[in-house]
Amino acid sequence: MKKIKTGIVGGAGYTGGELIRLLLNHPNAELSFVHSNSNAGNPLYKVHQDLIGETAIVFTSDLSHNIDVLFLCTGHGEAKKFLMANDIPSHIKIIDLSNDFRLSHSSKLATRSFIYGLPELNKEKIQSAQNIANPGCFATAIQLGLLPLAHSGLLNDVYTTGITGSTGAGQGLAATSHFSWRANNVQAYKTLTHQHLGEIGESLLQLQPNGNIDLSFVPWRGDFTRGIFISSTLHCEKPLDELKALYKEYYDGHHFTIVSDDAIFLKQVVNTNKCVIQLEKVGTKLVLHSAIDNLLKGASGQAVQNMNIMFGLDETAGLRLKAPMF
Repeated sequence: MKKIKTGIVGGAGYTGGELIRLLLNHPNAELSFVHSNSNAGNPLYKVHQDLIGETAIVFTSDLSHNIDVLFLCTGHGEAKKFLMANDIPSHIKIIDLSNDFRLSHSSKLATRSFIYGLPELNKEKIQSAQNIANPGCFATAIQLGLLPLAHSGLLNDVYTTGITGSTGAGQGLAATSHFSWRANNVQAYKTLTHQHLGEIGESLLQLQPNGNIDLSFVPWRGDFTRGIFISSTLHCEKPLDELKALYKEYYDGHHFTIVSDDAIFLKQVVNTNKCVIQLEKVGTKLVLHSAIDNLLKGASGQAVQNMNIMFGLDETAGLRLKAPMF
């Protein structure tokens, strides 16, 4: 089978690095180039030092490559600027990992229209899509915990907390990303105002259009490098066994989302494209725990999953990754 030719714009950061690693080892893809103006001419391993001995590719500022799909790993707000400034041929598929095209009011640009790329919600649309807006990391973890309830019309007011590792803040240094600040430390931030709330709300209304759903979200910075753990609480009258059956039925056929009967923990998902979900119930209070790797299922892994679906490949191709555990 002819390999998919891929290119990356913005390959120097955390998500770009993860995407490079996935595409270099993908059985059906070929990494044609990694674009970076600031690193042009440098070997990839000079920036992503774990790649020493893995590839001879160098960063380039040249975009004139014959490719099938282009991944945009630029900062938020930069993907739209890039596409407006560069004439990317219409036959090249785009998978954007920023938040520029995730919301319905911003999903169109000139002749391109973007589909929201959460496979557990929009798989059929992704199959025929030309352009994908890859979901946010917190948004992915929260939505996967709530989609089956929305599908059954059971969502009401939701109170969510979630903790993320330092890689969720990107590679640029800030006071709260230094080791000396993160170590043995936890902090709430963007309380009730996180930027992913908009895309979460649109997805839930897609499944439960008549629902008046109020989602309150408090994110936390954690003292670890990667992963997201979410706990969402809401009122629900249904028995726990029925709810577990509902969740397992909804995610049947979705390879990367697993409903666990046991307590879940972060090390189950770090370095994988999985989301694991656990349901707990006390009285009429239902708690939904969900965990992902923010750089994989929350970013680059999901982007490759979307590529696989768009090109008719096995959805798990290049993504059979194992958690390190220890």
